[in-house]
Amino acid sequence: MTLVYKDLLSEFRSRETISSMLVFSMLVVAIFNFAFDPGSAYAQQAAPGILWVAFTFSGIIGLNRSFVHEVDKGCLHGLLLAPFEHGAIFFGKMLGNLIFISIVELLTLPLFAVFFNLQTLQGLPQLLVVILLTTLGFSAVGTLFSAISVNTKTREMMLPILFLPVVIPILLAAVNATAMIFDGKGWNDISDWLRLLAAFDLIFISLAYLTFGFVVEE
Repeated sequence: MTLVYKDLLSEFRSRETISSMLVFSMLVVAIFNFAFDPGSAYAQQAAPGILWVAFTFSGIIGLNRSFVHEVDKGCLHGLLLAPFEHGAIFFGKMLGNLIFISIVELLTLPLFAVFFNLQTLQGLPQLLVVILLTTLGFSAVGTLFSAISVNTKTREMMLPILFLPVVIPILLAAVNATAMIFDGKGWNDISDWLRLLAAFDLIFISLAYLTFGFVVEE
């Protein structure tokens, strides 16, 4: 929790990560709003994909900065020498990324609903669960690949190249579940997608935790 507190305090002082993520996410929503006629059938069909495009690429901006300060200022070596297992570093950074990405998602969602004339209040509990489960797996995989890419010269490009192919199953499940929610479906209708997201989260978190120590030692 100390590592999470450090990341939250650093972000509170600088406001660099969340502000850049939020601006990018809102720009994506605004641009697609001009590309489609709000309230049209095409806009309704494309809305779930647009929402997750905004969430995904704004999240990558935050993940890119996850280990930047630790590496640039030499703090990562200190963390590795601390008397606790490397998995604790992974969970601390993952939780910090989860919080940052979730904040941006919650701020973007109302704007998205207004721009695309969506009635999301009825399905809001289901949508929040889908967002939480997706963001959890997203943060786990992103934290691992952020630790891999941060030591490369082209870390801004390397992270999306490594990250996006792995999270495609999560994003497909999220888009399909979101589309059903926007169509007015209930818990029973999206239960299969929720179970799939939960299974992906369990697998990805376990694999990322087990391999994180080898990644940072390199």
